[in-house]
Amino acid sequence: MTVLNDRKKTAMQMQPAQFEAIAKQLATLKDRSPFYAKKFDGIDLTDVKTQADFEKLPFTDKADLREAYPLGLAAVPQEEVVRIHSSSGTTGTPVIIPYTKKDVDDWAIQFARCYEYAGVTPADRVQITPGYGLWTAGIGFQAGCELLGAMAVPMGPGNTEKQLQFMVDMESTVLTATASYALLLAEEIERRGIQDKIKLRKLITGSERAGEKIRKRITDALGVEYYDIYGLTEVYGPGIGINCQHTHAMHVWSDFVYLEIIDPQTGEVLPDGEWGEIVLTTLQKEGAPLIRFRTHDLSRIVPGECACGHNEHPRLDTLTGRSDDMMKIHGVNVFPAHVEEILQEFPELSSEYQIRISHLDGRDTMRIYIEAPGTLDWAKTATAVAARMKSKIGFTPLVKIVETGFLPRSEKKTKRVYDERD
Repeated sequence: MTVLNDRKKTAMQMQPAQFEAIAKQLATLKDRSPFYAKKFDGIDLTDVKTQADFEKLPFTDKADLREAYPLGLAAVPQEEVVRIHSSSGTTGTPVIIPYTKKDVDDWAIQFARCYEYAGVTPADRVQITPGYGLWTAGIGFQAGCELLGAMAVPMGPGNTEKQLQFMVDMESTVLTATASYALLLAEEIERRGIQDKIKLRKLITGSERAGEKIRKRITDALGVEYYDIYGLTEVYGPGIGINCQHTHAMHVWSDFVYLEIIDPQTGEVLPDGEWGEIVLTTLQKEGAPLIRFRTHDLSRIVPGECACGHNEHPRLDTLTGRSDDMMKIHGVNVFPAHVEEILQEFPELSSEYQIRISHLDGRDTMRIYIEAPGTLDWAKTATAVAARMKSKIGFTPLVKIVETGFLPRSEKKTKRVYDERD
């Protein structure tokens, strides 16, 4: 019992203003939202008087949100809904998130703050390549840019030829993109030898995790400062947090979101510094408030103070992946981050890889394809990588080295894991 109490003392403490916002939300939530009236049936939300009480509330998951399709999540009259967005998943029932005018404005405020933390000013020209439409990315990047007062260049995804033309002609200084598309653009700029015509000074990526190797590949090619933005459609969209100029960890806006880290298996709230699953609660959202939403993103709260001085906003470490990205092979739990960590030990290899899992002759097999230049001894390197994988994860995958550029590039997110088992 003493150990548990000591662990609890080191966990993230809810700020008084955060608890006040949550209590205000809970006071009328079941009356405003049929979704939560059903979810919290039998629970008196006015009994939530402390952080410990709050941590006893059940989690919300994406499966819950799908059941509310199309507009069952709305906690306001439908005439107050000014916009909808939908998560970017391609399978299953879509999750529709309704936004009020205040939600839209609050999202822009958060996004403008992200730009400010990255050192973007009204003098900058921001080239926006994430997608528009039901996906939250592009329109969020644009709203924050315009609120800040910078020039938005709203390209959207694809058409790399025009992207590069506008990047040169408009003298864009900030690029926003998925890490995958930033890599594709960086490689194309190198191939064309037009680095001296590019004025980029900052890159802001989101939507997918990027290991240190791909970050270095991009920054070396473009000569930019690299910033990671955090967010998800269910909780406004990208823009609820970003790393500052002093750290790779991402500040999460504590006046809009309450952050918890839990053990994915037990649901126990973990102390600061321990790795687990991110759980988010919205503090001001009107259209579709979320209570203890399991994101399945894996990270930790970085303990201690940040050199930027904004210690009111807790910091999330670089995401290691998602709990639902886990692959179970030969009884071993494997994440793509494990592969990326090992690739980091081989500077001669590219950042690009692909994992394929199949079942053959009664046995699961993992094949890893990794890019490398043709001057490398591919057979020797593949053997070394396989041996390192064996020592780290407990079994030996089949490693195949391929020519740089062989693996597909993406204008959105790069799919790296293909599970071909029945």
